[in-house]
Amino acid sequence: MLPLMREGGRMAGGSERKTILVGLALALVLGVAVYLRLWTIDYTLSSDDTERLRFSSSLFSIQGRQFDLANREAMDESAEWRRMFDSEAEKASKCNTELALMKESSGNGNAFTLNQKLDSLHKENAALLGEIETLKQELEASRLKCRSRQAPR
Repeated sequence: MLPLMREGGRMAGGSERKTILVGLALALVLGVAVYLRLWTIDYTLSSDDTERLRFSSSLFSIQGRQFDLANREAMDESAEWRRMFDSEAEKASKCNTELALMKESSGNGNAFTLNQKLDSLHKENAALLGEIETLKQELEASRLKCRSRQAPR
């Protein structure tokens, strides 16, 4: 701790305290002066602005209606895009779940049943090709009959 008395009988730190107090008082006075100056600048601007606002209020009511109309249209369009996005996202999620199910079913050892189905489809395809050939032959035969009927005339 600092001793309260110095050698000359004076108090320790007395003059130092006075200089600190004078500095604080000076800073307080300067702060108040700056605040008052800023307040007067703001007051003069705000009094000028009120007249400008009165003049432009009639213009704002017209522009405000146009702005409100444009804002409503933009919100409606945004909602429409959001609905379309949601429906497409729903479709995509359905497709993804179906794809996952298909991948799961094909990867679970069902390759044998898939091969059986493929073989049966090949057999059915061959049978259908045979039927097409017989139908083509029948068609050609019926065309020949029609031509032979029309020829004697």
